[in-house]
Amino acid sequence: MEQENKNLRVLVVGCGNMGASHAMAYHLLDGFEICGLVSTGTSKNKLNEKLGGGYELFSDFETALIATKPDAVCISTYPDTHEAFAIRAMEQGCHVFIEKPLADSLEGAKRVAAAAVKFNRKLLVGYILRYHPSWQKFIEVAQDMGKPLVMRMNLNQQSKGSKWTVHRNLMKSLSPIVDCGVHYIDVMCQMTNSKPVEVTAIGARLTEEIPAGNYNYGHLQIRFEDGSVGWYEAGWGPMISETAFFVKDVFGPKGAVSIVAKQAASAGHSDVIDAHTKTESLKVHYADLDEHEEFSRPDDWIDLSDEPDHQELCNREQRHFLKAIIEDLDLSQPAADAINSLMVAFASDESVKTGQVVRLH
Repeated sequence: MEQENKNLRVLVVGCGNMGASHAMAYHLLDGFEICGLVSTGTSKNKLNEKLGGGYELFSDFETALIATKPDAVCISTYPDTHEAFAIRAMEQGCHVFIEKPLADSLEGAKRVAAAAVKFNRKLLVGYILRYHPSWQKFIEVAQDMGKPLVMRMNLNQQSKGSKWTVHRNLMKSLSPIVDCGVHYIDVMCQMTNSKPVEVTAIGARLTEEIPAGNYNYGHLQIRFEDGSVGWYEAGWGPMISETAFFVKDVFGPKGAVSIVAKQAASAGHSDVIDAHTKTESLKVHYADLDEHEEFSRPDDWIDLSDEPDHQELCNREQRHFLKAIIEDLDLSQPAADAINSLMVAFASDESVKTGQVVRLH
């Protein structure tokens, strides 16, 4: 393809936590070249300095797109801009890497995926756990536990300072169970390989600092076609408890597998982004009983040596993005998966607001 003999020129849009990590990947990895950094505030200046300076800076996406004529655009802005920026980039002939969620509405997400097909551009959504060998192993072991599965997951973040500012900004357009939940809904769908059929959810607004219609604590429950069930819980803010904030636990007829993350699950780490992906160890429990109805085999511990940090996970995502472009990989299934998990997350939002069970089609 056209990119084989030259660097892929990438316009980085959004220079906060995720945008900075993706920019660092482009800066470090062979095959990429940053052609501009875009943000409305000063984050682009800080990022430019961190990368050694010299990159062209823009405050306006459209201006940057026309001026730099990139091969690809990396979108890590707040979700309410995702749809418009992604479609505009593809209209201009750019491939798109976009942070989750794909859009701030289900219809918007479908429009972005349709644009990728229409303009024959690569679209990759930033589902970072898909690139983590430990999470891949977690999913693989869970699939060996029989059916139905019971999946219990949460990520509650006791945030303050700049992290609380980011969370407040996110809650102008999304709830925590949509923004974070899409990752874990995606994991549950992979574990069961089954269709989610029903969702119910509850939420609470624990602060006046967020819009009246939103909530900063949410808990969803999903039922799958194969009888599997799962729950996911997420809360943001200075009032959130750090007790049992990091639960990643699955069981089925044959036993259980759990992520036991000693560092990530210790007090004071709930808003540390790098700790959210760390797994450290998987604990595997077997349900087999002997003739005395005692457990016939001890629990196993799988210690995971390939434990990439947050930056290395972003590097792996971007290597996959480059490979997809160079080798013309079909990314339609990951895009469909992203839409599916977003559908469940928005159904959860609907359930919180209406108090009703939402059936999925």
